[in-house]
Amino acid sequence: MILIYTICKNPAEAKKIAGVLLKLKLIACANWWSVTSTYVWKSKVVLNKETAMFLKTRKENYKKVEAIIKKMHSYSVPCILELDVDQRNPAYRDWVRKETRII
Repeated sequence: MILIYTICKNPAEAKKIAGVLLKLKLIACANWWSVTSTYVWKSKVVLNKETAMFLKTRKENYKKVEAIIKKMHSYSVPCILELDVDQRNPAYRDWVRKETRII
């Protein structure tokens, strides 16, 4: 099981991306929350309200999830990180496997 971490411009974008991924059964679950981000973009320091999101899925689904995020995302360079997790709850891992499929 992996977590995919991404940042969206707002909750509506996070909801839209998560909805498509859930419908395709590429993820089992999405969590999103508001964050404040600061970064350098085009030589300027930016301070923005954004929406962070965790997506829970199988390792085998990473490339497909990444491609869909890139296609749907409003940012030209979206943050998309794959985080391997040490799953200590076998029942939860099994649930993620049951709710997802490899495409």
